[in-house]
Amino acid sequence: MSVDVNAGSSGEAGITEPPAPVAGAELAGGHAGPARLSALVGTAVQAIAAGVAERGGPAPAREPCALAEQVRDTMGEALPELGTGAEEALSCLTRMLAAGSVDPSDPACAAHLHCPPLAVAAVADLVSATLNPSLDSWDQAPAATTVEREVVAALAELAGYRPERAAGVLTGGGTESNLMGLALARDAALRELAGVEPAYEGVSGPACRMRVFCSTAAHFSVQRNAALLGLGEASVTAVPVDDRHRMDTTALCRALRRCEDSPAIIVATAGTTDLGAIDPLPEVAELANEYGAWLHTDAAYGGGALLSEELAPLLDGIALSDSIALDLHKLGWQPIAAGVFLAGEGYAMEPLARRVAYLNPADDEAAGYDGLLGRSLRTTRRADAFKIAVTMRALGRRGLGELVDRCHALARYIATQIASHPALELAAEPALTTVVFRYRAFGHPDRVNAALRRRLLRRGSAVVGRTELSGEVWLKLTLLHPGAARTDADALLNDIVIAGTEEDG
Repeated sequence: MSVDVNAGSSGEAGITEPPAPVAGAELAGGHAGPARLSALVGTAVQAIAAGVAERGGPAPAREPCALAEQVRDTMGEALPELGTGAEEALSCLTRMLAAGSVDPSDPACAAHLHCPPLAVAAVADLVSATLNPSLDSWDQAPAATTVEREVVAALAELAGYRPERAAGVLTGGGTESNLMGLALARDAALRELAGVEPAYEGVSGPACRMRVFCSTAAHFSVQRNAALLGLGEASVTAVPVDDRHRMDTTALCRALRRCEDSPAIIVATAGTTDLGAIDPLPEVAELANEYGAWLHTDAAYGGGALLSEELAPLLDGIALSDSIALDLHKLGWQPIAAGVFLAGEGYAMEPLARRVAYLNPADDEAAGYDGLLGRSLRTTRRADAFKIAVTMRALGRRGLGELVDRCHALARYIATQIASHPALELAAEPALTTVVFRYRAFGHPDRVNAALRRRLLRRGSAVVGRTELSGEVWLKLTLLHPGAARTDADALLNDIVIAGTEEDG
């Protein structure tokens, strides 16, 4: 019996030609995709240039309410009944976004660990978006699966792990990587001490006594993730820091001794968000070994120092960690997201393993079609490793290390200028690429420093960070622009002093 595949349900002849495309809905891939993509990329690039020219500086010179209103006016109805077409929509909204964005490629945009992405990385990200592989199964990402494995192995080796034994995965950033570190630490401890699998049986019993130790300067995600994992924020002990803002290992030892009957996780920090402090990793690792604690090192910021011959020794001992968080959308100049989680021993990631019939059936894996589903907390996942692979091939370790060194050198220069300026006060010498300081106000220094930062934002002339030390408001510059010159730094400090004078007048 033959089947007429062209026949409709009522017996009429079916449609033999493909339907006409919906206007604006042409696909990015396929044989015709590159030509269509090329035209639209040209439209987007022109719109970016127009938006940047309209902004005219590192930030939009608008009050927040005025900027929000402008965005709403430009967007109009977010989901109109009829569309305007690809070119108009892309051009209009791209220009709006560029005009209303801060620009980390401007040396005066230096508030956060928010890097200016390299052009080669941004274009590589476009390639990933166009091909759209998804890392949850091999048959959605045949080449990208191997790309991620190779990138993870290279970064594991950079951190001092044995790549043939280590494992890892690309993540959304340090918060997700820290979550994975705490989750695997919890599971390993409870499996060893109580013979339970918390991923399957839930958290109870010994888990209720589990303690997490980190410095008072550690990232807030440690507490947040402890809450998500059922350990509770109260399980986190914030260990005091020394005069270099690093975890005080004597205080850590005392804290561990007080809780030696409880399963322990230690989170060391390699590059605190504000001062860039790096905990004494060998000493922390020695205590972790002595007390049988899992050691996770949050190197989301400082991990970039591994690329620099000059700064890499600051992270000596990081390979003694059971797991590590890295972020290449900080000192790696990647478009967001480019987080990396590494485990020194691949078997530590076994609690993440899942067998799903439509993604990784056992016989497919036995035949070599093995994907990365069992490496991640997520299912659908972009090929973020591709842009990293392209960047590492393009620049090599030396090229990326040179970028790190330039930013570090500029931070040291700025710190010297601040220390010698009568109107400015330096909090500490920079360890990496952040500089914390404040304007010396005659009255109400907290109010003046907070206000001068907002004054610069309103003008659109600079984006300066803010933090608190010992309850006082301080300013922060995060230097991630490898092409910024000393003259750029001098101009930025001058703008800060002028704004401070105006607020303090």
